[in-house]
Amino acid sequence: MTTVHMFAGQGSQRPGMGGELFERFPELTAEADEVLGYSIRDLCLTGGRNGQLDDTRYTQPAVYVVNALAHRALRDEERDPDAALGHSLGEYNALAAAGVFTFAEGLRLVAARAEAMAAVTGGGLSVVIGLKETLLRFLLHRSGFESVHLANLNTPDQLVLAGPRDDLEMMELILEDAGARTARRLPVSGPFHSPHMSPAARELGPLLAATPFRAPRFPVIANRTGRPYRSEELAGTLTAQIDHPVRWTESVEYLLDEAVGEPPRFVEIGGGTVLTGMVRQIVRERERRGTVRQSPDEPRASHVRTRAVVSAGKQ
Repeated sequence: MTTVHMFAGQGSQRPGMGGELFERFPELTAEADEVLGYSIRDLCLTGGRNGQLDDTRYTQPAVYVVNALAHRALRDEERDPDAALGHSLGEYNALAAAGVFTFAEGLRLVAARAEAMAAVTGGGLSVVIGLKETLLRFLLHRSGFESVHLANLNTPDQLVLAGPRDDLEMMELILEDAGARTARRLPVSGPFHSPHMSPAARELGPLLAATPFRAPRFPVIANRTGRPYRSEELAGTLTAQIDHPVRWTESVEYLLDEAVGEPPRFVEIGGGTVLTGMVRQIVRERERRGTVRQSPDEPRASHVRTRAVVSAGKQ
């Protein structure tokens, strides 16, 4: 059976995350403190001062560290997965798990990424549920809001838009009138994964290009392409990830199509369930379209194995 490890990104943070993981891995916790210049344990357990945990500059390093410690705990129980993927920031955890860079090397990149992305202000994200991608693209084109872009393609009917706040507010009204079940703002500080983030991509690009990446031990599916990372394109793909959409549905469908025999077992690292829920929605839509492969003797493929792993402590 194919095992796939999944790592959530920004948005999964909450005070108290990490729990006993910091005590279980004191050396890695100290290493994180040295890289960041502050106590990662205090930030994660208390939320920091004045809501720091929800500030992109602090959110991304915090989520990366907790994901990494949770994965390290899981490695004590299981072998390496057959593949991995991460949602946005979580992709750095997937690459670290595959040995592309060390824990500390990845944290330095994440901290730099967070600073670059936080510097782009004046925009945000809106989640849209209940409209297909083709219809949403048509409505964006027809509305004339050229500043609003698709940022996340999470499931066939859960999409995320990025753009200036005022334009997003108008688009939300248009999309609700068009039949969207939900069109609402997300609590983030910038128009992530859109052309608005090109300044951040240009800032981080040289650092990524100068980083000595190693070949992954197992396939890591790229948000940018929905296909496995190519060793020679790691820096370019990570740079493009910043100002291009997260193609989550395509990434999961690639793994479903590549699986041989039993359906893959998707394991969400860190205790969250958002990615697990997305996978289930993607599989249900494939069943509805009749595109799930199964033998005559197998049960319905909706029983793709998913679970969320809380590796230690309160997550």
